[in-house]
Amino acid sequence: MKEFIAKNVADLETISQQLLVEFGTEKIVLFKGEMGAGKTTLIKYLCKQLGIDDVTSSPTFSIVNEYVSNKEQKVYHFDFYRINDEQEVMDMGYEDYFYGGAYCFIEWPEKIPNLIPEKFVVVTIEVDEYNNRIISIAS
Repeated sequence: MKEFIAKNVADLETISQQLLVEFGTEKIVLFKGEMGAGKTTLIKYLCKQLGIDDVTSSPTFSIVNEYVSNKEQKVYHFDFYRINDEQEVMDMGYEDYFYGGAYCFIEWPEKIPNLIPEKFVVVTIEVDEYNNRIISIAS
């Protein structure tokens, strides 16, 4: 497990670059952390590093946002916080997303434990007593 410390939002620029290197060839990335820990903000910086110029935001109500980079690379950003059961995700055709070869950034993966592909990377964000973000990555 590797850890990074973000003392402010500006630190996410460098951390997101380093995380993409750490991901290697893995495209399924699970984001864990309490509400307000900064999962969506970190994903915004990762998308920026991948060449996405679109406005990135939390797909809390739409469940998934699709972004396309300036290199025509797709990135899918999921937020499963509001789903009631895995059937909702199955009905949206999650396999096309998860097994299509694009980056899939998944918030609240604990809501769909039976649907997560076998290979993935986990990024966990914790907030310390100084309001720093401790970002760890594990595969």
